[in-house]
Amino acid sequence: MEAAAPYRRLLRGLVAGLVLVPAVAHGWWNGEWSGRKQIRIDTSAAGANVTEPIGDMALLVRLHTGNFRFDSAKEDGSDLRFVAGDDKTPLHHHLEKYDPLLGEALVWVAVPDLKPGSRTDIWLYYKNPKAVSLEDAKGTYDAATTLVYHFAERGQPPRDASTWGNHAVASGASAEGALIGRGLRLDGTATVSVPAASSLAWPARTKMTWSAWVKPAEAGASGVIFSRRDGGNTFVIGVAGGKPFAEVDGGSGPQRAAGTVALEASSWHHLLVTGSEEIALYVDGAPAAKLSAALPALNTVATIGAVGAPAASAVAEPPRERTRGGARVSSLPAVLPGFKGDLDELQIAKLERPAGFIRVAAISQGPDPGKFLVLGQDEESGGSGTNYFAVLLKAVTLDGWVVIALLAVMSAVSWIVMVGKASYLRAVERGNDKFTERFRGASGDLAQLVTDAGALGEEKLVRASPLYRMFEVGAHEIRLRTQGRRQPLSAESMEVVRASLDATLIRENQKLTRRMVLLTIAISGGPFLGLLGTVVGVMITFAAIAAAGDVNVNAIAPGIAAALVATVAGLAVAIPALFGYNWLLTRIKDVYATMQVFVDEFVTKAAEAYSAKSGRGERTAHPTVVAAE
Repeated sequence: MEAAAPYRRLLRGLVAGLVLVPAVAHGWWNGEWSGRKQIRIDTSAAGANVTEPIGDMALLVRLHTGNFRFDSAKEDGSDLRFVAGDDKTPLHHHLEKYDPLLGEALVWVAVPDLKPGSRTDIWLYYKNPKAVSLEDAKGTYDAATTLVYHFAERGQPPRDASTWGNHAVASGASAEGALIGRGLRLDGTATVSVPAASSLAWPARTKMTWSAWVKPAEAGASGVIFSRRDGGNTFVIGVAGGKPFAEVDGGSGPQRAAGTVALEASSWHHLLVTGSEEIALYVDGAPAAKLSAALPALNTVATIGAVGAPAASAVAEPPRERTRGGARVSSLPAVLPGFKGDLDELQIAKLERPAGFIRVAAISQGPDPGKFLVLGQDEESGGSGTNYFAVLLKAVTLDGWVVIALLAVMSAVSWIVMVGKASYLRAVERGNDKFTERFRGASGDLAQLVTDAGALGEEKLVRASPLYRMFEVGAHEIRLRTQGRRQPLSAESMEVVRASLDATLIRENQKLTRRMVLLTIAISGGPFLGLLGTVVGVMITFAAIAAAGDVNVNAIAPGIAAALVATVAGLAVAIPALFGYNWLLTRIKDVYATMQVFVDEFVTKAAEAYSAKSGRGERTAHPTVVAAE
């Protein structure tokens, strides 16, 4: 036993290490925040696979119940902080939406100088009840961004989130449940005007980037999404026959760069147009068309949803086209109607965004960012690392806890049965050993042993033996039939003695197997009950993901992992019960076999001791036998 002590200590240390082992610890930005999680931005081949330059970006971070614990943050999200990978540099951010009841948040975070083909880590800190909001929408975007409309307002004109304050002057109709929170709904007639401003002035051949998410209401429709006109100069973005286009007119006639694939109805698409010496059209982050025409000078009101007055340069149907310098050029047009559909996240910048920036914008803001943006596990309290078991338990839903509670009760019952049964069997085995030693030492004169049966059970250890209790029953039956004197027993009497011993054997075996059925219930029922909890947890996880509209792996993994805790709990109940049951059953069979052997041994010795000739050779015949002689 002494030699086994070091091994027991080693085993306890390994178990504790598995439970308490943390992830690699990093520095903690501020001790007042007790929760954080890592956000990995992956532009490598394993993620978004972006190889072109990107630069500064305002990235959209979607939070939902699958990747964030809203109950750990403040109700308004004012304690959210974003810190660079060095865990020292705070990053500007602002909330477009934060709804802890629905479990959804949309946060824009400024990530400086994002590199292609690499992985960039930032940190999200939360859980500080004393924190005040430090949202900074203007600081989230670079100085080149001159207009950002989230369309998050309801019943109010869209407000510019950039530092330039180019707010709209008409409210427009809100589109609930757009791609990124709330959007703008256009019916073909209503428009939203953007006042002229120095930051929105476009000198001739200036550098410009325009982008927005659009969802056409009808397939193959035509309409203007955005337009500007300054004298004879025009700039129009829209769809013709369902195909997106960008059109410019510097006074010598309109020229159009049009995509070749029509946009699907009721489906979100990212449109982006860059301009300076030539006009380029991108759809969903990929080049769609290019036009060798410079951007004309424009310094007037911009119109969202139609051609603003006095513009009248676009056509209602795809116009007759001819080729000029490899580009399709429109003939003189008729007026296009307004766009019918939804619009979201309109941005304008006074520089040409690089190809990598365009691709990342389409991926990160889209419905499925995939492996581009992955939120890690939650870490607690001052950078001590992540206890993954604690994280999983915190993610378990109410239904999972109900199942785990039932399994905990089942586990407690099974352990009580195993420990109690092992203790009982140990006492039985020791008592049997002691009784067997006494019985065989005195069985040379079984008749005397039967007479003194009570003296044999004076020891407490012997009284715990089923063999002793069986012996008492057999001795009692013999005494009843011999009136305490040594006289022969008939065959019928010996059968009665055997029957009494067999009945006692059955009762003792029932004592040995009592409550063993609880272990079989734990073995068979534990895994199934755990599986039930897992299935329900997975259903809830997928329902939450469907409601949030985010289907990336990071949204699924925490919920699934937490749901599997119920299965692990079920196995944790069943596996010890299985080993314990088989071990106890083997010991019970050994005790039962010992009792069966004792029945045969006792009956045989009794038949010998109480036969017609017994003792020291004297004849002690039964009276009936003597009379017969």
